Amino acid sequence: MNNRPYNNFTDELRQRLSIVDIVSRRVPLTKKGQNYWGCCPFHNEKTPSFSVSEDKGFYHCFGCGEHGDIISFTMKSENVDFKTAIKELADMAGLKIPDYKPRDVAEIAREESYVKITDDAAKTYQQKLFEPAGEHALNYIRGRGFTDDMIKKYRIGYAPKNNIISGTFTNVRQDALIATGLVRHGEYGIYDFFRDKLMFPIFNAHGQIVAFSGRSLDGSEPKYINTTDTELFHKRQTIFGFNFARDAIHRANRSIVVEGQIDAIQMQCNGFPETVAPLGTALTEDHIAILCKANRNITFCFDGDAAGQKAAVRACGIVLPFLRDNSDVRFAFVTGGKDPDEVLKTGGTGAMKKIIDSSVGIIDFLWDTTNKTYLTSTPGGRSQAEKFLKAQIDKIVDTDFRREIENEYDSRKFNQWHKWSKKKNDAANIELPSVDDVTKNTLIYIVNRFPEIVEQYGDFLSTLNIDFDIPVIVELNFDAKAAEKFIVSLKLQRYITRLNNDKKAVLQLALSGDAGASTLIKDLDDELKSANEKLEKLMNME
Repeated sequence: MNNRPYNNFTDELRQRLSIVDIVSRRVPLTKKGQNYWGCCPFHNEKTPSFSVSEDKGFYHCFGCGEHGDIISFTMKSENVDFKTAIKELADMAGLKIPDYKPRDVAEIAREESYVKITDDAAKTYQQKLFEPAGEHALNYIRGRGFTDDMIKKYRIGYAPKNNIISGTFTNVRQDALIATGLVRHGEYGIYDFFRDKLMFPIFNAHGQIVAFSGRSLDGSEPKYINTTDTELFHKRQTIFGFNFARDAIHRANRSIVVEGQIDAIQMQCNGFPETVAPLGTALTEDHIAILCKANRNITFCFDGDAAGQKAAVRACGIVLPFLRDNSDVRFAFVTGGKDPDEVLKTGGTGAMKKIIDSSVGIIDFLWDTTNKTYLTSTPGGRSQAEKFLKAQIDKIVDTDFRREIENEYDSRKFNQWHKWSKKKNDAANIELPSVDDVTKNTLIYIVNRFPEIVEQYGDFLSTLNIDFDIPVIVELNFDAKAAEKFIVSLKLQRYITRLNNDKKAVLQLALSGDAGASTLIKDLDDELKSANEKLEKLMNME
């Protein structure tokens, strides 16, 4: 059998590519209900009767009867043959066309035999869960809040310490058992891969058991082990709980992605049936492609610790190429060292709903991440932040949407990075010195005598917290040139103070082992040198 993750290459194309994306390149579509509608490209019409179903992966025209999938649409709309259409779609999906080999009857029969083996194994594991040897596993899962109905629905079981599969599946060929990943070949014959594990069956999108995830019960690491990739199972293309969540994703108009199997099941059973989880922490592009085919609205719900934040940043980078102007991708975090399972136990569905409702949209999340990662109060930090943001934004393939996001971030950068702030520098946590009375009275005099200078330096003057409406207290022998020189020198002095404060903060980062601190210090030193030279030159001017 070829090693493609789906039954054949055309299935992989259908799985990877969205029919809405393919059709909308040629037909303007509007979403109504669960489907998208537009005017049929295959006959003239004024009233849209051309329906596109993202879920089912096909289009249908109620006017002329045309019907098909992404392949037939490409062939008919571009007037090309099957091979050309496949090549074009493969290029779009970033896939290499394999050497074509029709599947023979023996190959299909072999796959079906593997499914029967994994299904029989699930029955055996579930039976063992309720026997004396599985008592500790049963107590554990019940202690996690699982009812017997939940155990039955998700077919949770127990793999005992002995070789239950290799020892009792004696009527099954060894090579078939090994091919399912349930057993391995050792020095003394075959042995079970899963032993003394709480067993979670992994279903494909059609509801067939294709693999297992086993959880340790003795505190050993890794906490979970999964079936290794087989002909039936490919971890990178399989989403835990998706077979149960698919309909709910359509009803809720979103999917929720959590980090673990138990979290996903508890969420599904406690008010959030649209919840799924990757197998382990390795979220992949294939996972996102599958979810986007079901619905482009995704809420990632991660732990609030450093690992959860890191996982969220990684998920953000993966989902950006799939973002469209009708997408709603959000990030929620469970804080206090808890996970969704614990929140549901202690606070119920209401507490979890508050967390999901407080989620942050991807545009704000990416902006917040940038500001937390880079010291944007310094030129070097801003440069690094700019490069990071551009690299992320460039992943968005919807050009109009990407342009809008660029404009949004340009506005934020101008207002938050490049303007003098009235607030203290959060990175340094140090207030700039307040303006002394002599300087204050001088500035009041300048503002009242030279309004044209105020226009030019109004932004800077507004940051000084001075009431310029009070009467002039001093009279100075200043002309406009001297007044401007005073303001510019004050501005440079305060800028130098700010840079020195930033440098102190960065030095603290260097002491804590931050690898990027040395680059920031060099940038600050260069900026300080330049600012001091400007100030000296200004003071020497007559």
